[in-house]
Amino acid sequence: MTTLSIIKADTGGFVGHSAVHPDMLAAAQDALRTAIGDGLLIDGHAASCGDDVSLIMTHEHGPDNEDVHRFAWDLFLATTEIAKRLGLYGAGQDLLSDAFSGNLRGMGPGYAELEFTERPSEPVICFLADKTEPGAWNLPLYKMFADPFNTAGLVIDAKMHAGFRFEVYDLYQEKRITFDCPEQLYDLLMYVGAPARYVVHAVASKTLDEQAAATSTQRLSLIAGKYVGKDDPVMIVRCQSGLPAVGEVLEPFAFPYSVAGCMRGSHHAPLLPVSLGQAHPARFDGPPRAVALGFQIKDGKLIGPRDLFDDPSFDRARDQANVVMDYLRRHGPFEPHRWPLEDLEYTTMRTLEERLADRWQPMPDLPVPAPT
Repeated sequence: MTTLSIIKADTGGFVGHSAVHPDMLAAAQDALRTAIGDGLLIDGHAASCGDDVSLIMTHEHGPDNEDVHRFAWDLFLATTEIAKRLGLYGAGQDLLSDAFSGNLRGMGPGYAELEFTERPSEPVICFLADKTEPGAWNLPLYKMFADPFNTAGLVIDAKMHAGFRFEVYDLYQEKRITFDCPEQLYDLLMYVGAPARYVVHAVASKTLDEQAAATSTQRLSLIAGKYVGKDDPVMIVRCQSGLPAVGEVLEPFAFPYSVAGCMRGSHHAPLLPVSLGQAHPARFDGPPRAVALGFQIKDGKLIGPRDLFDDPSFDRARDQANVVMDYLRRHGPFEPHRWPLEDLEYTTMRTLEERLADRWQPMPDLPVPAPT
């Protein structure tokens, strides 16, 4: 069995929250080469979207493996030291613990992991996002695996016609539920349409009985109890041979749908599909970005990546995203650009409510209307 792991963390931004310094990426790639030589990993590739270092790794140790997670944690500590030496912004901001404790759950870094038996041809796409939250993948996952207007294979591929099973996490109550689609499609949409709380964690083929997608579900504010940066999720999607084709997996991103994120993680903005060279949000810490790195996996080796959003067919989505960004920005601190107050609990809103609590007074009694 091969395990594909993406583990990411923001350990320092260059400049501000916009990018990863080349020295940090070089250190990550050097560490991956060492881990491959030591036999911990089969292969590895260091990438970035915005200010996050993402480690794309193959190995045979399964998800949540202590040695693989410890390697990533130690590497993020090392890139934090580079960030401190260079005076980069927010050095180590995603590392919420003082010491490693068996795996990365609850420690700050985000990760998506998927274990599978390799097919003769194993195409996968690794999605990296910046300036948004884990629920940002809900809409495209629905489109990929449940919407026949996006994925023709749901109608015409016998291996896909029975549909897919979605595993959804409630991040507030720490519960999970599964939905079989298409039978329970409307039930699924009731929850995943609220992506701040309900997040698609995994998708599996009912016919093949194999997992097809995995996402990161870590919410930094829920872990730390305060706003410490946006979660910047990652996602793995396997393609072809009874699973959505590469083009069907990419198609949802031709629409720059709205996600939560941008400046201080407190606004709505369009998700911009970009090439690696354009994955450095600057305007109002946005718009939020997504990159798609395609690999063929053979005997655990990562053949690639192909920069799949480096394609003029996504130009219209990029143009539309900039128009939508202009429209939302002109709302300033008003909704719908800014989050509703109930979603700002982990920002200044909590202390503001405490400070103003005594100033709120009952509304005056309204005059009683005279009888007619």
